Amino acid sequence: MRYAYRLAYIGTEFSGSQVQPDVRTIEGELFTALQGLGIITSPEDADFASAGRTDAGVHALSQTIAFNTGSPAAIPRAINSKLPEPVWLWARAEVGEDFDPRRHATAREYRYFMCSEGHDIPRMRNASTLLRGEHDFTNFATVGRGKNPVRIVERLDIRVAGDVIIIDIKANAFLWHMVRKIVTALSLVGSGARNMDWLSQMLAPGEFKEGLTPAPAYGLLLKNIEYPGLKWQEDAYTKRLAEERMYRRFMHYSVMSWVFREFRQGMQ
Repeated sequence: MRYAYRLAYIGTEFSGSQVQPDVRTIEGELFTALQGLGIITSPEDADFASAGRTDAGVHALSQTIAFNTGSPAAIPRAINSKLPEPVWLWARAEVGEDFDPRRHATAREYRYFMCSEGHDIPRMRNASTLLRGEHDFTNFATVGRGKNPVRIVERLDIRVAGDVIIIDIKANAFLWHMVRKIVTALSLVGSGARNMDWLSQMLAPGEFKEGLTPAPAYGLLLKNIEYPGLKWQEDAYTKRLAEERMYRRFMHYSVMSWVFREFRQGMQ
């Protein structure tokens, strides 16, 4: 049987999602758990695949993986028992033998969190309208040789919650660093360092080229990947346990944010 899984993780402690030698990764932890439980003998034999890779420090609420197994232990709560706390599976779906989580995805959605200080939100919202639709995103990504740089941004919304800007972006697919470089461009416009004419030029890479530094990885969350017709079976116990763990972390970092505010004020 082949199964797809919804995978969540806090990427802070990991060197990205894709397995790499001598560093801690999401896939490395998964393979250790799956092989330790006898669910797979190896990633290759199980035809393991993921919807894509995330860089070091990037988080995911709904990454998607798939593999073949006949083990009755291949359920989220059993696998989670062998995973570290920042990584957990929370839903499963039976899929066809040819299911590929990358090729069969119809859309992906990311959310980015950044500090609102020093940014003109109306300017950023105005800039976001230029980036919607079908464009060549060469200037907003790290594009590999032979890779088609054209993508369709279906939605790009900006809102403010307290002192944080939340940027939601949905597209048919994304290039490497595309979300984080778009955030950098929006931040440059919002801070007044660049204007709308510059952003328009950036969308014409055949005439104008400029490199952008990706926004910090810690603010990026892979929120959702769409697979029309796929019926997910969510694990209620796992979701409840994960929510409790996230609440404890939330309270910890909420308090720490005020500690850092105190340090900052003390140094002014």
